[in-house]
Parts: sequence; structure tokens; C-alpha cells
Amino acid sequence: MEINIAPSAREETIAAASYYEEEVAGLGKAFMEALRIGFRRIQKYPTASTLIRGEYRRHLLDRFPFGVIYRIDHDVITVAAIMHLRRKPDYWRHR
Repeated sequence: MEINIAPSAREETIAAASYYEEEVAGLGKAFMEALRIGFRRIQKYPTASTLIRGEYRRHLLDRFPFGVIYRIDHDVITVAAIMHLRRKPDYWRHR
């Protein structure tokens, strides 16, 4: 399945990776690798993640307090947010 990432989700990814890299050298790269692994799992098992609101699902990343918020549209996975789990939970709903 193809993955489309919303521009706002891309911005969240860049911000999180930059933050982690500033905190500890290499941690930003580790975050990006955890995200890549998460995307591969979502592609392989798109319906395995928890439904959280309507048709949106949340896949939790390993090691980092983030979830990938996505929905399945036929044969395309659309990522709406790369959500920090300690942030206001529904901030992404307007997307």
C-alpha cells in the first residue's frame, strides 16, 4: 500500500527529529528509523492499529512517545499526524 503523508505530519516529523537530534546526537536519526519501521508495519498490517476516531487509527512508535494517526482509503494510507502522545489528544482532528 502506498503511504501519503500530509504536509502538517511532515512538519511534525521534522520538528520531532530536530528536537531529538539537538538533545542527543543520533537520537533524531533513531526517531526517523522508528518512524520508518512504524510505516512498514502499517503497510504490512494496515487494519491492526487501534481505531481512535471514526476511520482514523493510531499506531504507536517503539521507544518514542509518538503515534502515527492515519486512515485507509482503498489502497492508500493517508497519514494525518505524527502525534506526540502527551499533547492535546485531538489537536489533529481539523485536518
